[in-house]
Amino acid sequence: MKKNMYSLMLSEDVIRAIDELAAEQGTNRSNLINQILAEHVSLVTPEKHVGRVFDMICSLMDGRGNYRTYAEPNNLTMSIKSVLKYHYRPTIRYEVEMARSSDEATGRIKINFRTTSSELMMELTKFFKLWMRLESVYLIPCFGCAPEYAVEPGRFRRTFRMYGDGPFTDEELSDAIAAYVAAFDEILKKYLAGEYASAEEIENEYLRYLNSGVRLI
Repeated sequence: MKKNMYSLMLSEDVIRAIDELAAEQGTNRSNLINQILAEHVSLVTPEKHVGRVFDMICSLMDGRGNYRTYAEPNNLTMSIKSVLKYHYRPTIRYEVEMARSSDEATGRIKINFRTTSSELMMELTKFFKLWMRLESVYLIPCFGCAPEYAVEPGRFRRTFRMYGDGPFTDEELSDAIAAYVAAFDEILKKYLAGEYASAEEIENEYLRYLNSGVRLI
């Protein structure tokens, strides 16, 4: 949904009230006014669309296991926290960032972790590289393309989009994102806990996820 700049004459009292409400909701004046006007004319903004998707992801993740989810109103990013099965049980955070366009089911998943353990950092980096190899081997033949990746100290990033003919419902999009994060998190935890005897076992579990009918690539 394209945005342009417009000039409006508003009273100081209205602006003061808008600014207070915007601060309470963690947004800015322009975005809040845009939301209010969109609701008045029954128009679904990208922020409202993403907010519905995030609410559904929170419900799905809360039902899958011990996850802590958080999504601010009118924000295009949400976070999902999970505790790793590793010695002092460090926390890993998955950030889901949606594209602003309301007709594109695209975005990025950013995986952030903080640790002073060089051993854990090495194991996480090894897993991220293994995961990228699996996706490059199976996603390209199945879907004709693969995500874009970035691996940095303490961070792993991956683009995503829905595969197939859209538009996609909020339920389809939220279920696909939640299923991907849950599968990644489960396999990562088992890897760090030493539950896999070989890389082939990890590959087989990834294939079980892929064969479950995923639509997120």
